Amino acid sequence: PRTINKYMLVLHAIFKRAQRHFGLTVNPVAGLDRQPMPRSGDFRVLSPEEVDALARAARAGAHRRAPVAPLSEEFQAAHRAQDVQDAAVFVVAAYAGLRLGELRALRWRDVDFAKRLIHVRRAFTLGNEAVPKSGKVRAVPMIDQVLRELDALSRRERFTADSDLVFASPSGSHLDDSALRRRFHATLEHAQIKPLRFHDLRHSFGTLAVQVFPLSDAKAYMGDADITTTMIYVHHVPQHDAAAKLSAAVAQASGTGGLAIDPDRLDAPVSG
Repeated sequence: PRTINKYMLVLHAIFKRAQRHFGLTVNPVAGLDRQPMPRSGDFRVLSPEEVDALARAARAGAHRRAPVAPLSEEFQAAHRAQDVQDAAVFVVAAYAGLRLGELRALRWRDVDFAKRLIHVRRAFTLGNEAVPKSGKVRAVPMIDQVLRELDALSRRERFTADSDLVFASPSGSHLDDSALRRRFHATLEHAQIKPLRFHDLRHSFGTLAVQVFPLSDAKAYMGDADITTTMIYVHHVPQHDAAAKLSAAVAQASGTGGLAIDPDRLDAPVSG
């Protein structure tokens, strides 16, 4: 359903442009219904150890195939720069929760090292730069892991001016999202991490954020338009002490003490 809806969105834009500029009278996609996409609440996220392993594999260029012919020093340097930048992209996505379009539009003027904040003001998708998906700008805290990656990138030879892109192509323009995704999946494989989508890096941040911040703050940091979207992270994070908390609440309300259960008996077989 998600793929169908994405294709419908593209087709709708194509026919709308044909209506506007080429005299098409009817948009044949306008009357089609979007496919329902119920949320199961289940998704894959990376643990901090997996994020570290992913970044190490990217930085080492582990996903690259051995070249048929020796590469020039210039090409080798370009590959090393791209590998270091890819590692930073993965870490920022996992620990700051930026969408891919927001990462592609991030500029150095948006990075406040003094206050340890990343200002998310723009997103680059379908060849256009505009406001983020929620329609609002936001600021995201810059944790130590993100700070280290961005600080290292800020010391590269080129593309460090305030107006330059943080994650830039070799020419300084916006990154190609398809090529970045291919490198991401190849790096996952070489890091021996189970497959997941690039967008799931954002989910990794969401599951951490709801454990640390009030739900309203997590929503603001994620840039979610609706609180119900942020709630999926609350449901995803298990609360292992939930039963104990509920038992204590019932005991307090009823004026009785909690059951004294021998932990050694919890695994004993039930008889009768």
